Amino acid sequence: MKSRAAILHSFPHERPYAVSRPLSIEETELDEPGYGEVLVRIAAAGLCHSDLSVINGDRPRPMPMALGHEASGVVESCGEGVDDLAPGDHVIMVFVPSCGHCGPCAEGRPALCEPGARANGAGELLGGGRRIRLRGASVSHHIGVSAFSEYAVVSRRSLIRIGPDFPLEKAALFGCAVLTGVGAVVNTAAVRPGQSVAVVGLGGVGLSAVLGALAAGAADVIAIDIDEGKLAFAQRLGATAVYNSRGEGAAALIKDETKGGADVVVETAGVIPALDLAYQITRRGGQTVTASLANPAAKFAVQQVGLVAEERTLRGSYLGGGVPSRDIPRYMRLYERGRLPVDQLLTSTGTLDEINEGFDLLAEGRTVRHVIHFG
Repeated sequence: MKSRAAILHSFPHERPYAVSRPLSIEETELDEPGYGEVLVRIAAAGLCHSDLSVINGDRPRPMPMALGHEASGVVESCGEGVDDLAPGDHVIMVFVPSCGHCGPCAEGRPALCEPGARANGAGELLGGGRRIRLRGASVSHHIGVSAFSEYAVVSRRSLIRIGPDFPLEKAALFGCAVLTGVGAVVNTAAVRPGQSVAVVGLGGVGLSAVLGALAAGAADVIAIDIDEGKLAFAQRLGATAVYNSRGEGAAALIKDETKGGADVVVETAGVIPALDLAYQITRRGGQTVTASLANPAAKFAVQQVGLVAEERTLRGSYLGGGVPSRDIPRYMRLYERGRLPVDQLLTSTGTLDEINEGFDLLAEGRTVRHVIHFG
């Protein structure tokens, strides 16, 4: 079938994207879903820095590629072997398909699925191969989803079914920003009531981590960024303290005013200075968690004696360190009960034809989550 999609043919591209037009809206051909696959009509798709990192060259991917990974939609049809979904079901897409059988999956760590990682790196679906064609040539899938498109063929293992009454526009955010940010706090760091939590980098994932820390019962929730608008936004969400980290002396000031640093510091900015700050403001015996994806060439150095003598923990968190089929429904229930107001992160919307302008908003920090509507 035919589907209009946003295609990236090369990278990197210079800003403003409204001028350089890295994403072209083109009519693609989609194969019918194969074994274990599903055809989904996309309802809403969020623009994320993980998409931006492909456009700007930080995360090289096989080109051409149909971008987009944070989305919700409605099942159109199911391939052979899919007996637990049906046309009309509402779904959220997850950017790591989990096979359920490899070592990490068997240990309850689907974010580290080995076949899923190989497929994502190759621009293929979990079952192998590509299902998108443009003028007869194959197009790579973006981490198993390719959601900047009217329709997408995805692995059943990339989908979480949700109830029909949950607004699909808001549901899209749970597939990446909420899953990653909240999960970094409650799964990876296992924050306990009364602890102090700091978040460095206040994009969609970072602000989700702020909301997750509040929902987990953290006594102090400290928000840190270089943008005053984002700091004010974090305060409106409930952050108990905010700091602008631009300029010298920020780490010393934060550490002094938190009486030695925070119990848990979550870094979501994706740059080494942010991770360095996060590590510096973590208290003795505390945890530093990084949930961002920096350029693969970026290196981070730590003082080994401090890591040992202060019993510090430095951890990575991917896909929120949890189980999407378990966590997304839990987070949605918290939202419905007013304890996780993630709808406030949706700050702008647009159409597929306006997607390059949407990425300018994201890159310039003028939106938290910009969502593409498909009608």
